[in-house]
Amino acid sequence: MPILNDLSQASDWIEPDEVPRPVVTYGIVTDNFDDGIELDPHRHAKGQIILVQRGALSCEVDGGLWMVPPRSAIWIPGGALHAIKAAGPLEGYNAFVDPAVSVDLPPMCRAVAATPLLRELLTRAAHLPLFYEEGGVNTRLLSVLIDELAAARIEDLHLPMPDDMRLRRIVSQMTAAPADRATLDVWAKRAGLSERTLARLISRETGMSFGRWRQQLGVMLAVKWLAGGTSIQQVAAGLGYESVPSFVTMFRKALGTSPGRYMAERYSGLM
Repeated sequence: MPILNDLSQASDWIEPDEVPRPVVTYGIVTDNFDDGIELDPHRHAKGQIILVQRGALSCEVDGGLWMVPPRSAIWIPGGALHAIKAAGPLEGYNAFVDPAVSVDLPPMCRAVAATPLLRELLTRAAHLPLFYEEGGVNTRLLSVLIDELAAARIEDLHLPMPDDMRLRRIVSQMTAAPADRATLDVWAKRAGLSERTLARLISRETGMSFGRWRQQLGVMLAVKWLAGGTSIQQVAAGLGYESVPSFVTMFRKALGTSPGRYMAERYSGLM
């Protein structure tokens, strides 16, 4: 501690809210997540940033699903109810920040692009003793970390999640079979709704049209699969695209770059 290298160390975990430090850092570097890990919904008084260096995780926070690929991070404000899932090898770093430390930190959950400096600061901070000595170099290190977090660029890896149970069932079915390209009227019939009612429900609960919401789900799944080593061809087929170019075009429009370049930027220098 505070670097976990084995799941058996989880019993040594100390709730960060109970540590009398304005910033509390932990890290995890393990190949022991082959069966996956799932943290039930919980909350902390301190805000939390999670940086993923290797692997990928998803986090559901207050009605939204967030995907965190390599070299990206998620900010979860203090008090927000959240659940986390991860699978496969994982290298990640956490910093829990007392809300009184800075008024510049985002009030809402955000997926953020981690700059090289932010990544290095989180990695170094996670090696501090849990009850580190305050003042001096430690305080300066953590102060710069918070400044970098406040300035981090937001990434569009967020999927609004509906509360309506009928839509939740549709979400589960789409996630289980993302290659199913059924139209809105087909999904409406499956849910026992009219096409107009389903369109209105999706718009009201997610703020998106059906097509835009399904595309964003595809982007989230694509990032997850690519981070797990799935080829671009397999991802395109898994999402029901007839060709790789059509998938790449969608991905580029959503995230501003091709899937190959997107992942290369996150994996370069990690090996």
